[in-house]
Amino acid sequence: MNSVNDCYELRNGVKIPCIGYGTWQTPDGETAVKSVRYAIESGYRHIDGAAVYGNEASVGQGIKEGLKAAGIKREELFVTSKVWNTDRGYDKTIKACEKSLKDFGLDYFDLYLIHWPANEVNCGKEWDEMNLDTWRAMTDLYQAGKVRAVGVSNFLPHHLESLMKMEVPPMVDQIECHPGLFRRETIEYCKKNGIAVEAWSPMGSGAIFQNQTVKEIAEKYKKSIAHICIRWCMQHDVIPLPKSVTPSRIKDNMNVFDFQLEQEDMDKIDRMEQAGYSGNDPDTFHVF
Repeated sequence: MNSVNDCYELRNGVKIPCIGYGTWQTPDGETAVKSVRYAIESGYRHIDGAAVYGNEASVGQGIKEGLKAAGIKREELFVTSKVWNTDRGYDKTIKACEKSLKDFGLDYFDLYLIHWPANEVNCGKEWDEMNLDTWRAMTDLYQAGKVRAVGVSNFLPHHLESLMKMEVPPMVDQIECHPGLFRRETIEYCKKNGIAVEAWSPMGSGAIFQNQTVKEIAEKYKKSIAHICIRWCMQHDVIPLPKSVTPSRIKDNMNVFDFQLEQEDMDKIDRMEQAGYSGNDPDTFHVF
């Protein structure tokens, strides 16, 4: 990968840019509109959103303005949304996708994800059947052309096993992944099964910026800690989704193609103790 617009190819041939712009925790309204517009003007061609972020209409307006400002067509942009936990199940998932498309002001999504897996804590013993029922809706949305690709978010290997047997298996798994939280087992499972991996919160929480290991590696390469985190993801063939609302940082987060982490430094980061973790466990996550 040599630029922000270089792509991986999903199992169905759809191309997904190697870095995305995240919109989680971006304030709704003018902040979201301006930051998304600036991201597209700056060169991002991959925008990641979700219904639960509460800013889809503003992100959609930012996309509209960004396309115009950058002089590009909708087809040149890769846009993601996600179905939230309260909309699990076939009928609710179909309606949720239709609402998100309307809020975004789009005719289709390039990628639609199940935001969190159903688990025994929030769905009881029937959690796997709930995931399958939701996935049947995802498959129908895909086959109807409402979405160009389908996948999941925060799914661990045991959540994915049943879905892998379906007619259309997941194409993407978006997980929390950053220095201090290396989801090696999930990444290896996904690679083995042809699932592209995305990293939300690739810089973790603020704790990563105080981590001595990452600070020393950043000093070695004369790069920022953010650059090291993003580059580490990329060298694991994981698609990072950095988020910022500050124009200088939005642009600077793309400056990761002029260096490469040596294997010894990759190994150091891989072996780091847990740091910057959100604490959200896919097997117990219960937020509605």
